[in-house]
Amino acid sequence: MLSIKSTLAKPFAKRVYKNIQKWANKPIETQQKVFQGLITKATSTQFGIDHDFISINNHDDFVKRVSIRDYEALKPYVERVVAGEDNVLWKGKPLYFAKTSGTTSGSKYIPITKESMPSHVEAARNAILLYINETGNSKFVDGKMIFLQGSPVLNEQNGIQLGRLSGIVAHYVPKYLQKNRLPSWQTNCIEDWETKVDAIVEETLPENMTIISGIPSWVQMYFEKLQQKTGKKIGDVFKNFNLFIFGGVNYEPYRAKFENLIGRQVDSIELYPASEGFFAFQDKQNEKGMLLQLNSGIFYEFIKTDEFFNENPKRITIKDVVIGVNYVMIISTNAGLWAYNIGDTVQFTSTKPYRVIVSGRIKHFISAFGEHVIGKEVEQAMQEATNNTNVRVSEFTVAPQISPEEGLPYHEWFVEFENEPENLSALAKKIDESLQKQNSYYFDLIEGKVLQPLKITKVKTGGFQNYMKSIGKLGGQNKIPRLSNDRKIVDGFSHIS
Repeated sequence: MLSIKSTLAKPFAKRVYKNIQKWANKPIETQQKVFQGLITKATSTQFGIDHDFISINNHDDFVKRVSIRDYEALKPYVERVVAGEDNVLWKGKPLYFAKTSGTTSGSKYIPITKESMPSHVEAARNAILLYINETGNSKFVDGKMIFLQGSPVLNEQNGIQLGRLSGIVAHYVPKYLQKNRLPSWQTNCIEDWETKVDAIVEETLPENMTIISGIPSWVQMYFEKLQQKTGKKIGDVFKNFNLFIFGGVNYEPYRAKFENLIGRQVDSIELYPASEGFFAFQDKQNEKGMLLQLNSGIFYEFIKTDEFFNENPKRITIKDVVIGVNYVMIISTNAGLWAYNIGDTVQFTSTKPYRVIVSGRIKHFISAFGEHVIGKEVEQAMQEATNNTNVRVSEFTVAPQISPEEGLPYHEWFVEFENEPENLSALAKKIDESLQKQNSYYFDLIEGKVLQPLKITKVKTGGFQNYMKSIGKLGGQNKIPRLSNDRKIVDGFSHIS
């Protein structure tokens, strides 16, 4: 029998779906309106004055006045906000700083304002509501749900709350979900990730878990601990678990492992959240890609990946994007980020409506020999090579081996297997063939005997987790890059391979 909560969810879901259709069906107008609103509201800020916002009437004006910048380039403005100044990047002061660990700049302080905060909460809610509207399934809202996330404990700096994004969002869980939500506040506040996951296992084991969500690599750790404790598949531990919500990384490399851990298929919803904004979510179960959030106070620009490092790369808006091309995504937001490079690369899978997949990171690539191999290519190669086999991969990362002890240079794949192949060389050959097929530069280098085919180095069980623990990045929103243009990461865990 359906409860009042699950019965009410359906008309609410229908209403939200109709509202989303309104802006999704007018994408260019919607983005134009967002752009004008951002410029108008920020004209009298310090950034707006410095960049002559009062003279900006269109995208061309904006491109002339506001150059692309990453966090390092925006840092002088951010530091003024952190010091307590107001009206710097956006009117007034931000409500929060989402503190993230940057790779080059130490900690980053990403502002979240009164205007930007709602979209962080609403997009995740809307993803679930669109799933209900599409499938008619709302029973799960009566069960317990969990999100594996960072601690909700916030600090204060000059009147601004400071914490991890997932911890900040934890303060905005709607009242009607509070009773259903796990882990408890006390457990969520545990800083040590392994201790926290153990506590979550104890808390959730007796419950009717229906929704489980988080970054796949850390949900995997939770599932493995549950399985160790019970000796059962997750689908048998939680009989009504039917919806897995994930974000942060591509799920495909984890899918076979998860289906084995769960013991049956469950529906999934992919999200694309970041401290800088909630950019997209999966709006259809059988469509590839996630619906780009065009009406959430974010104005998007795109630059072709292979032009990004040119002196003056062409910046386009959604009206000029093409399906299947790799773009660096540039954002301007109602949190005061302007022509900001978040470092992600995306591909459009549809333009009616606009849907994207995350194809990698502009900083995470291998081009030690001019091949420019990206994250999406290595993930697809691994997937194709292990499809219809018993091989299961827990985690992997790729680095160039520029000066091997003998022979030509090559790409070295560090792989932690849950279920190893009988023939490692045969698997490496399949992966290499897939990579050559996807990337013509890589093909030419192999063909021209500049590189030898890739080699696989096995990483012992738990090796990646041990490495993340050793650098203080176990759990939360942290994840291993799929590939790097140097050997810093793999040298860091060479002792565990």
